[in-house]
Amino acid sequence: MPAFTSTLAPFETLWGKPDTATERLPGIWDVSTPSHGGFVLSDERQAAMPESLRLDGPSYEKHVDWSLVVLAFEAELRRSGDRLLDIELPLAHQTARNWRPARYAAFTGTAVEPRDSYVLRRQAAYEAQIGRIVVVSAFGDWADWVPKGKVGLIGQRLRSVDHLGFPAHEGPQHRALADADRYDSGKTVNAFDDIGAELIA
Repeated sequence: MPAFTSTLAPFETLWGKPDTATERLPGIWDVSTPSHGGFVLSDERQAAMPESLRLDGPSYEKHVDWSLVVLAFEAELRRSGDRLLDIELPLAHQTARNWRPARYAAFTGTAVEPRDSYVLRRQAAYEAQIGRIVVVSAFGDWADWVPKGKVGLIGQRLRSVDHLGFPAHEGPQHRALADADRYDSGKTVNAFDDIGAELIA
């Protein structure tokens, strides 16, 4: 394992000027700003990130991508006696498996099943509806064009879904109405045909 050089705390970050900055390991800064935060890596650390975990830039935000840094440098964090590792490590595995399943599988060599990953479940849900008109936005009967007991729908044909579970649509938008009790706002994707959507002009 190469020896890494300590660096000066970041003066600016992707999320703004840091309020706090703690060097967890040489070249790995844990920063917090008024808007967000995460890990900021030195050039040396960024180059040392395993290819499967390395992002395009040195900023690894605190909601998801921080987990990639903890996984990459787990052994070094453990040797350093980092007091946060016992808390962070299980969460890092869970977070990366759930939100970055392809990266996690490539790094660990462990296959990730849809039951273990929100992203894979989203991908599967959208893949099952490709080619169909699906809801892209919905309006309650507070909208002046939606009758009581109905939900107003805007839909497009589903073209594809990407590696993070985000859909892409194509073609014209369609307006429709459906019975409010048939539309499930908590469902990943609602196809017009499945909820009895009736097209309107």
